[in-house]
Amino acid sequence: MKIDLNSDMGEGFGQWRVADDDSLMDIVSSANIACGFHAGDYAIMDHTVRLAKEKGIGIGAHPGLPDLIGFGRRAMPVSDSDMEAMLACQIGALQGVAARHGHRVTHVSYHAAFGTMANADEARALRLVRVIAALDKELTVFAMTGQPTERAAEKVGLRVHTLFLADRAYTVSGALVPRGQPGAVIHDLDAVRARVRQFLENGSVTTIDGVRFPVKAKSILVHSDTPGSLDIAKAIRAEIDATGAVLTPAHLLAD
Repeated sequence: MKIDLNSDMGEGFGQWRVADDDSLMDIVSSANIACGFHAGDYAIMDHTVRLAKEKGIGIGAHPGLPDLIGFGRRAMPVSDSDMEAMLACQIGALQGVAARHGHRVTHVSYHAAFGTMANADEARALRLVRVIAALDKELTVFAMTGQPTERAAEKVGLRVHTLFLADRAYTVSGALVPRGQPGAVIHDLDAVRARVRQFLENGSVTTIDGVRFPVKAKSILVHSDTPGSLDIAKAIRAEIDATGAVLTPAHLLAD
């Protein structure tokens, strides 16, 4: 079994850093790089892409809303056309940085409220994936199983990799438990390892209500801004190695 382990990276700003991205690069196979809207800037993007190229890590754009103060987690009253433009701007910026280092953007993974807003409306989801397809038909879209973004991407002919979020709790419907609610973010390393083992062995996750829910996914995501994210990523990687799965960048996974 081949599996991708990806993490959101480059989510600092200026002199501030959110996570130990350099160390995470030794553990993951793909990086979702912030493009300067919810976090990140030109220097951080440049450093992150260069390091990913050196280590053979696949890279993708991690577009968010223009909300540095709220870290892109607050919904904003923006039009669909504005979301289309900001999506194109962010992907294009990372493509430019990648080209400078001889690397290539291979996927797109929406950040926080941007993804929530994209999935709130089928028509909006379709408009946004058409932007992605217009920039590069070879781009893969990361999405949660059963969400409008997954259906929209498939409709326009883009590859889709569904995600398993190892450090987030699920509801019985397969959605994520909203941040701020008890148990929404999982920090216990033994619990994380057990979740990953269950996912790898039988393709399921136990929800916050104790119900086993099937998860069809090709990529495991760990949030770099979660406290202790490096240890969480190490725990996930150890479980991947222990179960015999082969860590593989997302763009090299078969459909």
